[in-house]
Amino acid sequence: MSPSDLGGCGGDSAPLCRAVVEPPVVVEVAGLSKAYGGVTALERMDLRVRRGRVHAVVGENGAGKSTLMKILAGAVSADSGSIRLDGRQVELGSPRAAQAHGMGIVYQELSLFPDRSVLANLFVDREPRRMGLVSRRRMAEQAAPVLASVGLDVDPDTPVGRLTIGERQLVEIARVLLEDPRVVILDEPNSALNDAETRRLFSILRQLVTRDIAILYVSHRLEEVFEIADAVTVMRNGRPVLSRPVTELHMAEVIRAMVGRDQGELFPPRRPPVAGRRPPALEVRGLTVGEDLVDVSFGAAAGEVVGLAGLEGAGVATLLGAIFGTRRPAAGDVTCLDAAGLPSNPTRAARRGISLVPADRRNQGLMLDNSVLQNLSHVSVGAIQRGSWLRRGSMAAAAGHQVQRLRIKTPSLATHVGQLSGGNQQKVVIGKWLEIQPRLVLLDDPTRGVDIGAKREIYQLIREMADGGGTILFRSTELSELRGLADRILVFYRGRLTTECPPGIASHDLLHAVNTGSLPAASP
Repeated sequence: MSPSDLGGCGGDSAPLCRAVVEPPVVVEVAGLSKAYGGVTALERMDLRVRRGRVHAVVGENGAGKSTLMKILAGAVSADSGSIRLDGRQVELGSPRAAQAHGMGIVYQELSLFPDRSVLANLFVDREPRRMGLVSRRRMAEQAAPVLASVGLDVDPDTPVGRLTIGERQLVEIARVLLEDPRVVILDEPNSALNDAETRRLFSILRQLVTRDIAILYVSHRLEEVFEIADAVTVMRNGRPVLSRPVTELHMAEVIRAMVGRDQGELFPPRRPPVAGRRPPALEVRGLTVGEDLVDVSFGAAAGEVVGLAGLEGAGVATLLGAIFGTRRPAAGDVTCLDAAGLPSNPTRAARRGISLVPADRRNQGLMLDNSVLQNLSHVSVGAIQRGSWLRRGSMAAAAGHQVQRLRIKTPSLATHVGQLSGGNQQKVVIGKWLEIQPRLVLLDDPTRGVDIGAKREIYQLIREMADGGGTILFRSTELSELRGLADRILVFYRGRLTTECPPGIASHDLLHAVNTGSLPAASP
Protein backbone atom coordinates (compact mmCIF):
# COMPACT_ATOMS: atom_id res chain seq x y z
CA MET A 1 0.00 0.00 0.00
CA SER A 2 1.45 3.36 -1.03
CA PRO A 3 1.30 6.63 0.91
CA SER A 4 -1.33 7.86 -1.55
CA ASP A 5 -3.61 5.05 -0.40
CA LEU A 6 -3.57 6.68 3.03
CA GLY A 7 -4.68 10.06 1.74
CA GLY A 8 -1.11 11.39 1.52
CA CYS A 9 0.01 10.02 4.89
CA GLY A 10 2.75 7.48 5.38
CA GLY A 11 6.30 6.81 6.55
CA ASP A 12 7.87 7.41 9.92
CA SER A 13 7.39 11.16 9.70
CA ALA A 14 3.62 10.92 10.24
CA PRO A 15 2.94 8.05 12.65
CA LEU A 16 -0.38 9.52 13.85
CA CYS A 17 -1.76 10.53 10.46
CA ARG A 18 -4.95 8.80 9.42
CA ALA A 19 -6.96 8.77 6.24
CA VAL A 20 -10.21 10.67 6.51
CA VAL A 21 -12.91 8.17 5.64
CA GLU A 22 -16.40 9.47 5.03
CA PRO A 23 -19.28 7.26 6.23
CA PRO A 24 -21.17 5.43 3.49
CA VAL A 25 -24.03 6.98 1.55
CA VAL A 26 -27.34 5.72 2.94
CA VAL A 27 -29.72 7.67 0.65
CA GLU A 28 -28.94 8.45 -2.98
CA VAL A 29 -31.48 10.34 -5.08
CA ALA A 30 -30.74 10.51 -8.81
CA GLY A 31 -32.67 12.45 -11.45
CA LEU A 32 -35.86 12.67 -9.41
CA SER A 33 -38.63 14.64 -11.16
CA LYS A 34 -42.21 15.47 -10.22
CA ALA A 35 -44.82 17.71 -11.83
CA TYR A 36 -48.30 18.69 -10.69
CA GLY A 37 -50.27 19.44 -13.83
CA GLY A 38 -48.14 21.93 -15.70
CA VAL A 39 -46.10 22.99 -12.65
CA THR A 40 -42.71 21.34 -12.15
CA ALA A 41 -41.97 20.73 -8.46
CA LEU A 42 -38.78 18.69 -8.93
CA GLU A 43 -36.54 18.55 -11.98
CA ARG A 44 -33.71 16.01 -12.11
CA MET A 45 -33.05 16.30 -8.39
CA ASP A 46 -29.87 14.68 -7.07
CA LEU A 47 -29.00 14.18 -3.39
CA ARG A 48 -26.58 12.03 -1.38
CA VAL A 49 -27.01 11.64 2.38
CA ARG A 50 -24.39 9.88 4.49
CA ARG A 51 -25.00 7.63 7.46
CA GLY A 52 -24.59 9.28 10.87
CA ARG A 53 -24.71 12.81 9.45
CA VAL A 54 -27.15 15.73 9.66
CA HIS A 55 -27.81 16.86 6.09
CA ALA A 56 -29.75 20.13 5.83
CA VAL A 57 -31.92 20.95 2.82
CA VAL A 58 -32.76 24.63 2.42
CA GLY A 59 -34.45 26.81 -0.15
CA GLU A 60 -37.30 29.25 -0.63
CA ASN A 61 -40.94 28.20 -0.52
CA GLY A 62 -41.67 26.47 -3.81
CA ALA A 63 -38.09 25.27 -4.21
CA GLY A 64 -39.25 21.64 -4.02
CA LYS A 65 -38.10 20.70 -0.51
CA SER A 66 -41.45 19.43 0.73
CA THR A 67 -42.10 17.47 -2.47
CA LEU A 68 -38.72 15.77 -2.16
CA MET A 69 -39.35 14.85 1.48
CA LYS A 70 -42.84 13.52 0.74
CA ILE A 71 -41.41 11.31 -2.00
CA LEU A 72 -38.80 9.94 0.39
CA ALA A 73 -41.53 9.34 2.98
CA GLY A 74 -43.70 7.48 0.46
CA ALA A 75 -46.51 10.06 0.57
CA VAL A 76 -45.97 11.17 -3.05
CA SER A 77 -44.76 9.20 -6.08
CA ALA A 78 -42.07 10.59 -8.37
CA ASP A 79 -42.63 10.80 -12.12
CA SER A 80 -39.09 9.68 -12.89
CA GLY A 81 -35.70 9.10 -11.30
CA SER A 82 -34.42 6.61 -8.76
CA ILE A 83 -33.89 6.25 -5.01
CA ARG A 84 -31.22 3.98 -3.55
CA LEU A 85 -30.94 2.99 0.09
CA ASP A 86 -27.57 1.57 1.08
CA GLY A 87 -26.80 1.09 -2.60
CA ARG A 88 -29.96 -0.83 -3.47
CA GLN A 89 -32.69 0.71 -5.62
CA VAL A 90 -36.05 0.79 -3.84
CA GLU A 91 -39.64 1.74 -4.55
CA LEU A 92 -41.23 3.93 -1.87
CA GLY A 93 -44.78 3.75 -3.13
CA SER A 94 -46.54 4.33 0.19
CA PRO A 95 -45.79 5.52 3.73
CA ARG A 96 -45.82 1.90 4.93
CA ALA A 97 -43.33 0.91 2.22
CA ALA A 98 -41.06 3.82 3.19
CA GLN A 99 -41.25 2.83 6.87
CA ALA A 100 -40.42 -0.77 5.96
CA HIS A 101 -37.26 0.52 4.24
CA GLY A 102 -36.27 2.54 7.32
CA MET A 103 -37.52 6.01 6.33
CA GLY A 104 -39.18 8.05 9.09
CA ILE A 105 -40.56 11.59 8.85
CA VAL A 106 -41.66 14.26 11.33
CA TYR A 107 -43.75 16.83 9.51
CA GLN A 108 -43.89 20.53 10.40
CA GLU A 109 -47.58 20.26 11.24
CA LEU A 110 -47.75 17.59 13.91
CA SER A 111 -50.11 14.69 13.19
CA LEU A 112 -50.96 13.66 16.75
CA PHE A 113 -54.38 12.96 18.24
CA PRO A 114 -54.73 15.49 21.09
CA ASP A 115 -57.43 13.56 22.97
CA ARG A 116 -55.46 10.31 23.01
CA SER A 117 -52.61 9.47 25.37
CA VAL A 118 -48.92 9.66 24.61
CA LEU A 119 -48.79 5.86 24.54
CA ALA A 120 -51.74 5.56 22.16
CA ASN A 121 -50.20 8.12 19.79
CA LEU A 122 -46.92 6.23 19.71
CA PHE A 123 -48.60 3.04 18.50
CA VAL A 124 -51.31 4.29 16.15
CA ASP A 125 -52.26 1.47 13.72
CA ARG A 126 -49.50 -0.82 15.03
CA GLU A 127 -50.50 -1.71 18.57
CA PRO A 128 -48.79 -4.89 19.82
CA ARG A 129 -51.34 -7.59 20.58
CA ARG A 130 -51.56 -10.61 22.83
CA MET A 131 -54.19 -13.23 22.08
CA GLY A 132 -55.92 -10.78 19.74
CA LEU A 133 -56.10 -7.98 22.32
CA VAL A 134 -54.02 -4.82 22.49
CA SER A 135 -51.25 -5.31 25.05
CA ARG A 136 -50.73 -2.09 26.93
CA ARG A 137 -47.94 -3.71 28.96
CA ARG A 138 -45.93 -4.45 25.80
CA MET A 139 -46.62 -0.94 24.53
CA ALA A 140 -45.28 0.57 27.75
CA GLU A 141 -42.21 -1.70 27.70
CA GLN A 142 -41.34 -0.76 24.11
CA ALA A 143 -42.05 2.95 24.63
CA ALA A 144 -40.07 3.46 27.85
CA PRO A 145 -36.52 3.36 26.42
CA VAL A 146 -37.50 5.47 23.39
CA LEU A 147 -39.17 8.14 25.52
CA ALA A 148 -36.09 8.16 27.75
CA SER A 149 -33.81 8.55 24.73
CA VAL A 150 -35.60 11.75 23.66
CA GLY A 151 -35.76 13.05 27.23
CA LEU A 152 -39.56 13.09 27.49
CA ASP A 153 -40.38 12.58 31.16
CA VAL A 154 -44.18 12.53 31.23
CA ASP A 155 -46.82 10.01 32.26
CA PRO A 156 -47.46 7.97 29.08
CA ASP A 157 -51.19 8.05 29.88
CA THR A 158 -51.24 11.88 29.61
CA PRO A 159 -53.41 13.16 26.73
CA VAL A 160 -51.15 14.73 24.11
CA GLY A 161 -53.31 17.86 24.10
CA ARG A 162 -52.00 18.70 27.58
CA LEU A 163 -48.36 18.73 26.47
CA THR A 164 -46.38 21.74 25.34
CA ILE A 165 -45.50 22.16 21.66
CA GLY A 166 -41.95 21.04 22.42
CA GLU A 167 -43.15 17.92 24.22
CA ARG A 168 -45.48 17.05 21.34
CA GLN A 169 -42.56 17.34 18.98
CA LEU A 170 -40.70 14.81 21.11
CA VAL A 171 -43.68 12.43 20.92
CA GLU A 172 -43.53 12.66 17.11
CA ILE A 173 -39.81 11.92 17.12
CA ALA A 174 -40.28 9.02 19.55
CA ARG A 175 -42.99 7.57 17.30
CA VAL A 176 -40.57 7.59 14.37
CA LEU A 177 -37.76 6.07 16.46
CA LEU A 178 -40.00 3.16 17.45
CA GLU A 179 -39.80 2.10 13.79
CA ASP A 180 -35.99 1.71 14.09
CA PRO A 181 -35.29 4.01 11.11
CA ARG A 182 -32.13 4.35 9.06
CA VAL A 183 -33.11 7.89 8.03
CA VAL A 184 -35.14 10.48 9.96
CA ILE A 185 -36.60 13.41 8.01
CA LEU A 186 -37.38 16.55 10.01
CA ASP A 187 -39.46 19.09 8.07
CA GLU A 188 -39.20 22.49 9.81
CA PRO A 189 -38.98 20.75 13.20
CA ASN A 190 -38.43 23.85 15.33
CA SER A 191 -40.62 26.48 13.67
CA ALA A 192 -42.86 26.56 16.77
CA LEU A 193 -40.19 25.79 19.40
CA ASN A 194 -38.63 28.28 21.78
CA ASP A 195 -34.90 28.49 22.32
CA ALA A 196 -34.77 25.96 25.19
CA GLU A 197 -36.84 23.44 23.23
CA THR A 198 -34.62 23.93 20.18
CA ARG A 199 -31.52 23.23 22.30
CA ARG A 200 -33.19 20.04 23.50
CA LEU A 201 -34.03 19.00 19.94
CA PHE A 202 -30.44 19.53 18.81
CA SER A 203 -29.15 17.44 21.70
CA ILE A 204 -31.41 14.58 20.58
CA LEU A 205 -30.23 14.89 16.97
CA ARG A 206 -26.61 14.67 18.07
CA GLN A 207 -27.43 11.48 19.97
CA LEU A 208 -29.18 9.98 16.94
CA VAL A 209 -26.20 10.46 14.62
CA THR A 210 -23.98 8.62 17.08
CA ARG A 211 -26.27 5.63 16.41
CA ASP A 212 -25.49 5.93 12.67
CA ILE A 213 -28.94 7.35 11.90
CA ALA A 214 -28.93 9.85 9.03
CA ILE A 215 -30.90 13.06 9.58
CA LEU A 216 -32.47 15.03 6.72
CA TYR A 217 -33.12 18.45 8.22
CA VAL A 218 -35.33 21.00 6.44
CA SER A 219 -35.30 24.50 7.94
CA HIS A 220 -35.56 28.20 7.14
CA ARG A 221 -33.36 29.15 10.12
CA LEU A 222 -29.92 29.32 8.57
CA GLU A 223 -28.15 30.15 11.83
CA GLU A 224 -29.36 26.87 13.26
CA VAL A 225 -28.56 24.99 10.06
CA PHE A 226 -24.95 26.06 10.40
CA GLU A 227 -24.98 24.98 14.03
CA ILE A 228 -26.42 21.48 13.64
CA ALA A 229 -25.73 20.33 10.07
CA ASP A 230 -22.73 18.48 8.65
CA ALA A 231 -23.70 19.19 5.05
CA VAL A 232 -26.08 21.55 3.24
CA THR A 233 -27.95 21.21 -0.03
CA VAL A 234 -29.59 24.33 -1.46
CA MET A 235 -32.59 23.87 -3.75
CA ARG A 236 -33.99 26.41 -6.19
CA ASN A 237 -36.78 25.83 -8.72
CA GLY A 238 -36.86 22.11 -7.99
CA ARG A 239 -33.16 21.51 -8.55
CA PRO A 240 -30.01 21.42 -6.41
CA VAL A 241 -27.84 24.50 -6.95
CA LEU A 242 -25.28 23.91 -4.19
CA SER A 243 -24.34 20.93 -2.02
CA ARG A 244 -21.26 20.92 0.21
CA PRO A 245 -20.04 20.21 3.75
CA VAL A 246 -21.04 23.02 6.08
CA THR A 247 -17.39 23.64 6.97
CA GLU A 248 -16.82 24.78 3.38
CA LEU A 249 -19.71 27.26 3.34
CA HIS A 250 -20.59 30.73 4.60
CA MET A 251 -24.13 31.86 5.29
CA ALA A 252 -23.92 34.63 2.71
CA GLU A 253 -23.03 32.04 0.08
CA VAL A 254 -26.02 29.90 1.01
CA ILE A 255 -28.41 32.88 0.87
CA ARG A 256 -27.00 33.90 -2.51
CA ALA A 257 -27.61 30.38 -3.79
CA MET A 258 -31.18 30.39 -2.43
CA VAL A 259 -32.32 33.74 -3.80
CA GLY A 260 -29.71 34.68 -6.38
CA ARG A 261 -28.55 37.78 -4.51
CA ASP A 262 -26.35 38.84 -1.57
CA GLN A 263 -27.57 38.92 2.05
CA GLY A 264 -27.20 42.68 2.31
CA GLU A 265 -29.78 43.12 -0.43
CA LEU A 266 -32.47 41.43 1.68
CA PHE A 267 -33.04 44.59 3.74
CA PRO A 268 -34.45 47.76 2.16
CA PRO A 269 -32.29 50.89 2.47
CA ARG A 270 -32.81 53.09 5.50
CA ARG A 271 -34.22 56.57 5.18
CA PRO A 272 -31.94 59.49 6.03
CA PRO A 273 -32.35 60.61 9.67
CA VAL A 274 -35.29 62.95 10.20
CA ALA A 275 -34.29 66.42 11.38
CA GLY A 276 -35.77 67.44 14.71
CA ARG A 277 -37.99 65.44 17.04
CA ARG A 278 -40.66 63.32 15.41
CA PRO A 279 -44.12 63.32 17.01
CA PRO A 280 -44.53 60.53 19.56
CA ALA A 281 -47.00 57.76 18.84
CA LEU A 282 -46.39 55.76 21.99
CA GLU A 283 -45.09 56.83 25.40
CA VAL A 284 -44.69 54.19 28.10
CA ARG A 285 -43.81 55.13 31.68
CA GLY A 286 -43.26 52.59 34.46
CA LEU A 287 -45.32 49.83 32.84
CA THR A 288 -45.59 46.71 35.02
CA VAL A 289 -47.49 43.53 34.17
CA GLY A 290 -47.35 41.03 37.03
CA GLU A 291 -43.82 39.66 37.34
CA ASP A 292 -43.39 39.36 33.56
CA LEU A 293 -42.73 43.03 32.90
CA VAL A 294 -41.35 45.44 35.51
CA ASP A 295 -41.10 49.26 35.41
CA VAL A 296 -40.60 49.63 31.66
CA SER A 297 -40.34 53.10 30.12
CA PHE A 298 -39.67 54.14 26.52
CA GLY A 299 -41.13 56.07 23.63
CA ALA A 300 -41.67 55.42 19.93
CA ALA A 301 -42.16 58.05 17.26
CA ALA A 302 -44.26 58.10 14.14
CA GLY A 303 -42.30 56.66 11.22
CA GLU A 304 -39.93 54.72 13.48
CA VAL A 305 -39.10 51.00 13.51
CA VAL A 306 -38.22 50.05 17.08
CA GLY A 307 -36.61 46.63 17.43
CA LEU A 308 -37.37 44.54 20.52
CA ALA A 309 -34.75 41.95 21.47
CA GLY A 310 -34.85 39.39 24.24
CA LEU A 311 -34.83 35.70 25.03
CA GLU A 312 -38.08 33.77 25.39
CA GLY A 313 -39.75 34.99 28.58
CA ALA A 314 -37.75 38.22 28.74
CA GLY A 315 -40.94 40.30 28.66
CA VAL A 316 -41.25 41.33 25.01
CA ALA A 317 -44.33 39.21 24.31
CA THR A 318 -45.94 40.55 27.50
CA LEU A 319 -45.27 44.13 26.39
CA LEU A 320 -46.92 43.55 23.01
CA GLY A 321 -49.86 41.85 24.69
CA ALA A 322 -50.38 44.79 27.05
CA ILE A 323 -50.34 47.33 24.21
CA PHE A 324 -52.81 45.20 22.23
CA GLY A 325 -55.19 44.72 25.16
CA THR A 326 -54.63 41.02 25.93
CA ARG A 327 -52.61 41.61 29.13
CA ARG A 328 -53.80 43.90 31.91
CA PRO A 329 -51.07 46.09 33.47
CA ALA A 330 -50.68 46.42 37.24
CA ALA A 331 -49.01 49.84 37.09
CA GLY A 332 -47.73 52.48 34.72
CA ASP A 333 -48.91 55.30 32.48
CA VAL A 334 -49.24 54.91 28.73
CA THR A 335 -50.16 57.39 26.02
CA CYS A 336 -50.96 55.55 22.82
CA LEU A 337 -51.86 57.33 19.57
CA ASP A 338 -52.89 60.55 21.36
CA ALA A 339 -55.10 58.68 23.85
CA ALA A 340 -54.33 58.04 27.50
CA GLY A 341 -54.32 54.46 28.67
CA LEU A 342 -54.13 51.12 26.93
CA PRO A 343 -56.99 49.43 25.06
CA SER A 344 -58.94 46.97 27.22
CA ASN A 345 -59.23 44.32 24.50
CA PRO A 346 -58.07 43.59 20.91
CA THR A 347 -61.30 44.93 19.37
CA ARG A 348 -60.79 48.31 21.02
CA ALA A 349 -57.13 48.17 20.00
CA ALA A 350 -58.10 47.68 16.35
CA ARG A 351 -60.55 50.58 16.51
CA ARG A 352 -57.74 52.80 17.79
CA GLY A 353 -55.50 51.82 14.88
CA ILE A 354 -53.35 49.25 16.70
CA SER A 355 -52.58 45.90 15.04
CA LEU A 356 -50.74 42.78 16.17
CA VAL A 357 -49.16 40.11 13.97
CA PRO A 358 -48.66 37.23 16.43
CA ALA A 359 -45.76 34.78 16.46
CA ASP A 360 -48.13 31.79 16.31
CA ARG A 361 -49.96 32.66 13.09
CA ARG A 362 -51.74 29.32 12.73
CA ASN A 363 -53.40 29.34 16.16
CA GLN A 364 -53.67 33.07 16.88
CA GLY A 365 -53.54 34.88 13.54
CA LEU A 366 -55.63 32.82 11.12
CA MET A 367 -58.84 30.87 10.71
CA LEU A 368 -57.27 27.94 8.88
CA ASP A 369 -60.52 26.35 7.75
CA ASN A 370 -61.82 29.63 6.34
CA SER A 371 -61.09 31.19 2.99
CA VAL A 372 -58.50 33.79 2.09
CA LEU A 373 -61.37 36.25 1.60
CA GLN A 374 -62.82 35.61 5.06
CA ASN A 375 -59.43 35.95 6.72
CA LEU A 376 -58.50 39.17 4.92
CA SER A 377 -61.90 40.69 5.75
CA HIS A 378 -62.02 39.49 9.34
CA VAL A 379 -60.67 42.60 11.09
CA SER A 380 -62.32 45.26 8.93
CA VAL A 381 -65.75 43.61 9.16
CA GLY A 382 -65.63 42.33 12.74
CA ALA A 383 -63.87 45.15 14.57
CA ILE A 384 -64.02 48.29 12.50
CA GLN A 385 -67.48 47.92 10.93
CA ARG A 386 -68.89 46.96 14.36
CA GLY A 387 -70.81 44.01 12.95
CA SER A 388 -72.42 45.84 10.03
CA TRP A 389 -72.70 44.06 6.72
CA LEU A 390 -70.64 44.83 3.66
CA ARG A 391 -71.37 43.80 0.15
CA ARG A 392 -69.50 40.68 -0.80
CA GLY A 393 -68.30 42.41 -3.93
CA SER A 394 -66.70 45.19 -1.87
CA MET A 395 -65.08 42.67 0.46
CA ALA A 396 -63.72 40.70 -2.50
CA ALA A 397 -62.37 43.84 -4.14
CA ALA A 398 -60.58 44.88 -0.95
CA ALA A 399 -59.20 41.37 -0.38
CA GLY A 400 -58.12 41.14 -4.01
CA HIS A 401 -56.22 44.40 -3.60
CA GLN A 402 -54.26 42.96 -0.65
CA VAL A 403 -53.56 39.73 -2.54
CA GLN A 404 -52.12 41.78 -5.39
CA ARG A 405 -50.27 44.23 -3.17
CA LEU A 406 -48.64 41.55 -1.02
CA ARG A 407 -48.19 39.08 -3.91
CA ILE A 408 -50.07 36.37 -2.00
CA LYS A 409 -49.90 33.17 -4.02
CA THR A 410 -53.33 31.58 -3.83
CA PRO A 411 -55.47 29.80 -6.44
CA SER A 412 -58.43 32.02 -5.50
CA LEU A 413 -59.96 34.07 -2.71
CA ALA A 414 -62.08 31.01 -1.89
CA THR A 415 -59.05 28.84 -1.10
CA HIS A 416 -58.73 27.80 2.54
CA VAL A 417 -55.83 29.60 4.20
CA GLY A 418 -54.60 26.29 5.64
CA GLN A 419 -53.70 25.19 2.11
CA LEU A 420 -51.27 28.06 1.54
CA SER A 421 -47.53 28.00 2.20
CA GLY A 422 -46.19 29.46 5.45
CA GLY A 423 -45.01 32.64 3.78
CA ASN A 424 -48.34 33.26 2.09
CA GLN A 425 -50.22 32.55 5.32
CA GLN A 426 -48.14 35.21 7.04
CA LYS A 427 -48.93 37.68 4.27
CA VAL A 428 -52.64 37.03 4.87
CA VAL A 429 -52.16 37.82 8.58
CA ILE A 430 -50.46 41.09 7.66
CA GLY A 431 -52.96 41.86 4.91
CA LYS A 432 -56.00 41.64 7.18
CA TRP A 433 -54.49 44.38 9.34
CA LEU A 434 -53.50 46.58 6.42
CA GLU A 435 -57.22 46.82 5.62
CA ILE A 436 -57.69 49.09 8.67
CA GLN A 437 -54.59 51.20 7.89
CA PRO A 438 -53.07 50.84 11.39
CA ARG A 439 -50.91 53.60 12.84
CA LEU A 440 -49.21 51.41 15.48
CA VAL A 441 -48.09 48.00 14.21
CA LEU A 442 -46.91 45.30 16.63
CA LEU A 443 -44.93 42.53 14.95
CA ASP A 444 -44.07 39.45 17.02
CA ASP A 445 -41.43 37.47 15.11
CA PRO A 446 -43.29 37.99 11.80
CA THR A 447 -40.88 35.97 9.64
CA ARG A 448 -40.78 32.82 11.81
CA GLY A 449 -40.98 29.76 9.56
CA VAL A 450 -40.96 31.92 6.42
CA ASP A 451 -38.59 31.41 3.50
CA ILE A 452 -35.97 33.95 2.43
CA GLY A 453 -37.99 35.30 -0.49
CA ALA A 454 -41.09 35.97 1.64
CA LYS A 455 -38.89 37.49 4.34
CA ARG A 456 -37.53 40.00 1.85
CA GLU A 457 -41.06 41.05 0.90
CA ILE A 458 -42.08 41.41 4.57
CA TYR A 459 -38.99 43.53 5.26
CA GLN A 460 -39.94 45.84 2.41
CA LEU A 461 -43.50 46.10 3.72
CA ILE A 462 -42.27 47.03 7.20
CA ARG A 463 -40.15 49.79 5.74
CA GLU A 464 -43.08 51.04 3.61
CA MET A 465 -45.39 51.18 6.66
CA ALA A 466 -42.81 53.23 8.57
CA ASP A 467 -42.19 55.52 5.61
CA GLY A 468 -45.94 56.12 5.51
CA GLY A 469 -45.89 57.42 9.07
CA GLY A 470 -46.71 54.25 10.96
CA THR A 471 -44.93 53.26 14.16
CA ILE A 472 -43.53 49.73 14.22
CA LEU A 473 -42.62 47.69 17.29
CA PHE A 474 -40.74 44.75 15.86
CA ARG A 475 -39.68 41.68 17.82
CA SER A 476 -37.51 39.05 16.16
CA THR A 477 -35.62 35.96 17.28
CA GLU A 478 -33.18 36.58 14.41
CA LEU A 479 -30.78 39.30 15.54
CA SER A 480 -29.74 40.00 11.94
CA GLU A 481 -33.30 41.20 11.26
CA LEU A 482 -33.18 43.68 14.13
CA ARG A 483 -29.83 45.01 12.95
CA GLY A 484 -31.01 45.24 9.34
CA LEU A 485 -34.44 46.82 9.90
CA ALA A 486 -34.70 48.67 13.22
CA ASP A 487 -33.87 52.35 13.72
CA ARG A 488 -32.87 51.41 17.27
CA ILE A 489 -33.05 48.26 19.39
CA LEU A 490 -34.43 47.88 22.92
CA VAL A 491 -33.06 44.89 24.83
CA PHE A 492 -35.23 43.16 27.44
CA TYR A 493 -33.82 40.85 30.08
CA ARG A 494 -35.81 39.08 32.80
CA GLY A 495 -38.79 41.37 32.47
CA ARG A 496 -36.90 44.65 32.38
CA LEU A 497 -35.77 47.01 29.64
CA THR A 498 -32.02 47.04 30.25
CA THR A 499 -30.27 48.44 27.19
CA GLU A 500 -30.86 50.52 24.07
CA CYS A 501 -28.62 49.79 21.09
CA PRO A 502 -28.05 51.49 17.73
CA PRO A 503 -28.82 49.47 14.57
CA GLY A 504 -25.13 49.29 13.70
CA ILE A 505 -24.26 47.33 16.84
CA ALA A 506 -22.03 44.32 16.23
CA SER A 507 -23.82 40.98 16.19
CA HIS A 508 -21.73 39.56 19.06
CA ASP A 509 -22.39 42.64 21.22
CA LEU A 510 -26.14 42.40 20.68
CA LEU A 511 -26.05 38.67 21.42
CA HIS A 512 -24.17 39.41 24.63
CA ALA A 513 -26.76 42.01 25.66
CA VAL A 514 -29.67 39.66 24.98
CA ASN A 515 -28.13 36.90 27.07
CA THR A 516 -26.83 39.01 29.97
CA GLY A 517 -28.88 42.21 30.00
CA SER A 518 -25.92 44.49 29.34
CA LEU A 519 -23.41 45.32 26.66
CA PRO A 520 -19.94 43.79 27.01
CA ALA A 521 -17.35 45.86 28.81
CA ALA A 522 -15.07 47.80 26.50
CA SER A 523 -11.68 46.22 25.92
CA PRO A 524 -8.86 48.04 27.75
